[in-house]
Amino acid sequence: MGHSGAAMKRMVAMNEITVDLYSDTQTRPTPGMREAIAQAPVGDEQRDEDPSVNRLCSMACELLGKEAAVFMPSGTMCNEIAILVHCRPGNEIISDRTAHIISSEGGGPAVFAGVLVHPLEGARGVYGAEQVEAAIREESRHTPRTTLISVEQTSNQGGGTVWPLAAIESVADVAGRYGIPMHMDGARLMNAVVASGVPARDFAKSFNSLWFDLSKGLGCPIGGVLAGSHEFIQQAWQWKQRMGGAMRQAGIVAAAGAYALENHVERLVEDHANARLLADRLATVPGVAVEPEAVETNIVFFDVKGTGLTAADVYQALLERGVRIGRMGPFRMRAVTHLDVDKADVETAADAVSTVVGSAG
Repeated sequence: MGHSGAAMKRMVAMNEITVDLYSDTQTRPTPGMREAIAQAPVGDEQRDEDPSVNRLCSMACELLGKEAAVFMPSGTMCNEIAILVHCRPGNEIISDRTAHIISSEGGGPAVFAGVLVHPLEGARGVYGAEQVEAAIREESRHTPRTTLISVEQTSNQGGGTVWPLAAIESVADVAGRYGIPMHMDGARLMNAVVASGVPARDFAKSFNSLWFDLSKGLGCPIGGVLAGSHEFIQQAWQWKQRMGGAMRQAGIVAAAGAYALENHVERLVEDHANARLLADRLATVPGVAVEPEAVETNIVFFDVKGTGLTAADVYQALLERGVRIGRMGPFRMRAVTHLDVDKADVETAADAVSTVVGSAG
């Protein structure tokens, strides 16, 4: 079967990407991580007999201050299973309107758990305690029952915003008064830890359940770790089994997670510095709207409307120059730094954006 000229051009461009800022999920395992994978002792994960999985879960419990943890194939599965444990059909979750559980999980809360999500209008993904209190439903046969409050750390669509510990604690105070569990989507929790200096255990304290991703800033090929009480994890494990997430010799990938926790956390500061550098450089490009001072971690959003080009135009033109940056709307774009992108790559990407915009002018 043949390909159209445009399709072929896109395929060629994809094969020649030299700077990939599409997401921090685009990382490849480092040589040290590959060695850890190759040497990993393994066993039957479903029977709790995989030593590498068990070690990773123990590390997660120590890191987060929780009783138990379970290794999952993906962060989305972590979120969806947590919702299934905490909620029943017809219940309602409170979250920010930009939350991953609303925008990027295929309607999972409705499909799997039969629950509604009440979106709040936070500031760059961070909502306030007073908003939560106003959103909690009064007990009534006519309304859904509020049974979970979800926080995304960092806020992806908020621009990599770090939820301050004080903001989390104020929301947790409200949740505690109403007896509502708290869940953290901690996809980029380690970025928040490095950027704020707040230990993961302190961020985790207010939450009944939380998880952190291995396949984003930590650079692993797959996986996330969900943590909570013994009872919570026991229920989570049953849902993992039901949903086909249980594995066998999963230590092959769990070993990558343990390696990342030991070697890839502190280096996240480099990604944050590179993101700020990129934002500073983009701010000098005519027609590009960006707020460098708002870049807290490794995510940079910018708007190209003022260039006379669409995000699709810029995306394709950059791709043809070996640079990939994500499209997030008609004019909005997102660049995410990670361990496979260094300072020189950031400079290359910024130069490419400037060239594309200049060519359009």
